[in-house]
Amino acid sequence: MAKPNKKGPQTTVAVFCAKCATQLFKYRKGGKGALVKCFKERIVEDFTLAPCFCPNCDTQFARDTLIRGTPAYKMIGGKVYAK
Repeated sequence: MAKPNKKGPQTTVAVFCAKCATQLFKYRKGGKGALVKCFKERIVEDFTLAPCFCPNCDTQFARDTLIRGTPAYKMIGGKVYAK
């Protein structure tokens, strides 16, 4: 399978915790669909202290995984939203 483009799209979205509305990171997202996964190399700014956990309410919002051989966060449904 093909790896994702490292440079990726130019549009950035802010990713927030659904429970406490704390900003988790800024991400270069392509397409119009829902935020299902975040490739680590496309994260512009990371506001989390521990990976996959909200720094404010300590809720786990994703799982650390490999997608197409590239490190990524697989989002847990309903735990995050993007603007």
